[in-house]
Order: sequence, then structure tokens, then C-alpha cells
Amino acid sequence: MKPINCFIPYTGKEQVEKTIQDLKETGLVNKIYLLATDDEDKEFTQASPLYIKNLSASNTIHAIAAHSDANYTLLYTKYPTVTLGMFALDRMIQILQDSDAGMVYADHYQIIEGMRKDAPVIDYQYGSLRDDFDFGSVLLFRTETFKEAAARMKTDYKFAGLYDLRLKLSQKACLVHINEYLYSEVENDTRKSGEKIFDYVDPRNRNVQIEMEQACTEHLKEIGGYLAPEFEPIELSADHFEYEASVIIPVRNRIRTIRDAIRSVLCQKTDFKFNLIIINNHSTDGTTEAIDEFKNDGRLIHLVPERSDLGIGGCWNIGIHHPDCGKFAVQLDSDDVYKNEHTLATIVRTFYEQKCAMVVGTYKMTDFHMNEIPPGIIDHKEWSPGNGRNNALRINGLGAPRAFYTPLLRKIKVPNTSYGEDYALGLAFSRHYPIGRIYEVIYLCRRWEDNSDASLDRIKMNNHNLYKDRIRTWELQARISLNKKKSKR
Repeated sequence: MKPINCFIPYTGKEQVEKTIQDLKETGLVNKIYLLATDDEDKEFTQASPLYIKNLSASNTIHAIAAHSDANYTLLYTKYPTVTLGMFALDRMIQILQDSDAGMVYADHYQIIEGMRKDAPVIDYQYGSLRDDFDFGSVLLFRTETFKEAAARMKTDYKFAGLYDLRLKLSQKACLVHINEYLYSEVENDTRKSGEKIFDYVDPRNRNVQIEMEQACTEHLKEIGGYLAPEFEPIELSADHFEYEASVIIPVRNRIRTIRDAIRSVLCQKTDFKFNLIIINNHSTDGTTEAIDEFKNDGRLIHLVPERSDLGIGGCWNIGIHHPDCGKFAVQLDSDDVYKNEHTLATIVRTFYEQKCAMVVGTYKMTDFHMNEIPPGIIDHKEWSPGNGRNNALRINGLGAPRAFYTPLLRKIKVPNTSYGEDYALGLAFSRHYPIGRIYEVIYLCRRWEDNSDASLDRIKMNNHNLYKDRIRTWELQARISLNKKKSKR
């Protein structure tokens, strides 16, 4: 018997012909199954149909496990044609054997509007729990391991079946990245990075997210990383702060937006004393002069660090350790604005009402001119009191604005990076303390061409995702250790 059974999505004869031809020419393919969603008007000549309802459903995974009788199982997860490189499957089998992996995946090329572009992927880590982790479209499994993992899938998911399989697989086997370009796939999603990053919080995808959360939570329980909704008490009793709250704005070269951000803070109406701390990270475009236009307002503190090696997180550390930083440190990005003059009061009130160490708000996506744009309101409902800190290990962000109890923030400190520093803080805070939530819109997130993540190339996106996965790995390890200590008490 030849060593590989292949399973590829099917919508029509022309769509699969070239893929089937490529697979057969390898000389390694035993059987090819076409994953078809119905049996009407289909032509099956070179492969066998396997009828499914959804490519990512649990019953699809079980059907593949039942039909794969070769040593290896190949799953192609996209509909457009895939073209294999020379001896690509030989190489994948070799690495699968040499590394004793459960699954291998590879760097590849993407054909975008007729042009071939490199599409490297990243290594899978212990904390790579994102349901949108990019493996590419060609996955090769050791069939024995695939069947074993599928047998441990407890829930019948409509959308999270493939995700559930991957998590089950990772519990007992390695998922190995081959740093070689082994195939070419057609890519039809040509949106910029800034347009893609909010897909997971689009309200239209809510049913998908609920299933993904359930699968991830089950996984965390199985590996000892789940945290029950039991928190350390937080006393907001520090009384040595002159100011009740400080808004922190790190900024570099935001001449077009910094005035709006400043005005949205200085117009706040509160019954407590607050200030605004701007850490101007050596701007060169007129931002410094724009900030100085407000120097007559005694609430504004304009700091220019002596250091030149600070990211956004480092600027935050400058701000929160300033002697005039308030009891609560509240985030505002230099691109964005508060929705109205009551935002700051709402945030501070939430700390006391919900007795929490950190507060996460709800924001609305807008264009540069503050007009609402899709996906609209981002409320991060997945950050729930009962399971938010577990689900936070799966998602890629926590919402905005974010605010922190300053005494704790000074102890934890902010990672000196310009990406993911807020996410790392949210995970660290939530490990021990409750996170307050505001589900009404209090913040306008302005999306425009100069956003730091508006149009990132693939290498930069990979670096960001690799770092966030590393943050998750560290946090997951810490939570498992915490649970072990609790069990010994």
C-alpha cells in the first residue's frame, strides 16, 4: 500500500483536477477523498466522495479518521488549487519520521493576483492556543496519532472540530514546522493586516467563537492550565496618591492625531482629581510642539525620556513610576479618543463597583474622521467573569481602553515592547485578580493608514504572533505551576 491517504475540499471538477494530478504524480498516494458538502451534480472520476457538512466540523474529523487506512493522512484545508514542490511529500514524510511528530506543516508560496510571494509560517509552541494559528493549507499527520486524537474528541462541534483535533494532538505529540518552501497555494484574501486582525471579534462570528472557547477551555482543563473563577481579593486602599487617575499616552510622531487625544482627556468631567501624562518618545514630526500647545493646563505632564531604547511598554513604565501618577493608570493610544467626557469617571467607578485590579472597556471602530466602520462595536464578550482569564489565552487581544490599579502595575511592570505589552499585562493580572468589564462604548478606535498594524508584511506579522505565542507559553506554564502548588496545599 502507498503511504498517504489524501482528503481535499471539493466544489467542482475544475477546482480539484490539478491538485489531484499533483498528488498522484508523487507516487505516494494510496487514496484521494473529496470532501463534498452535498451529492448533487458532482463528478467524481479520480477520487472518492466523502460527504460532509462543514470542513471544520467534528464529524468531518471523525469521518477522515474512519476512512484513512494508510500510514499518513494529508488534509488540505483550502479550496483553490495547491501545487506541490519537487519531492514535497517525501520530505514531509521524512521529517515526520525523523522528528517522531504527530503532524508536520511547512513554509510555502502564495499566488496572489498571479504573483508568487513567500509565505513562511512560525513554530508551534506550548502556548500556541490561537484558533487562527496559521499552519498553511497542507497538513500531514501520522494516521495512528490522528486517530488517537480524534478518539479523544468529546464534543460535536460545527466549527471547532479541526481546532479541537489540533489541541488534542498537541497534548501527546509534537506539531513540527518545516522551514522549507514545499508547495504553492492560491490566496484570495488580499486584505491588509489591519483589516484582518479584527475578524475574530466580528459579531457575525460569535457562534464560532463560542465553540472555540469551549474547545480551548476543555484543553486547558486536560493539561492543568485551567483557572477556576476564584480570585485573590483586591483592596483598592492605597491612599498616598495625590491624583485618583492618570491617563497615560505614549506617543511618537502622531502630529495628525495627538491633539484630538489630548482634548478628549482634558474635557473629562469627574468628581476626583486626575492628570494626563504624555511620554513623548522623541517625536520629530511636530508632535512635540503640538503637545506644548496645551502646556498652560496644569493637568498635563509632558515627559521626554532620556533613554532612546524604549518601546510603548517602556514609555508606560516611565509614566506609571512618575511621582504624580494617579492611583489608577488609564490607557489612551495617541491615535484614539475617549467617546465622551464621562469615560474616565466610568472607568474609575468600575474599579470600586467590581472590586477589580484591571478594567477593560468596549470600543467602536472608526475611520480617521470618526465614522463607524466594520466590524463596528468591539465588546470582547469572550472576556467573561466566569471564564475570561482562560479564554484570554486563545484570543489575540483584550479590548480597550485598559486601566490598571497602579500599585500592582508598578510591581508587575510593563514589558518594554511596542506590541503585545498590554496583552501580557492582561494575562498576568488575570492570573490572580478579577478583571472588571465595561460593555458600553467608551472609546473610539481610529483606524487609518498610519496605525502601527495597518499594513504589516508577513515577516512582521509572524514576529508579532511568535511573541504573543511566547507570552501565552510563559503564562500557561505559570498557571500550571500555580495549580500544582494549590493541589499540594
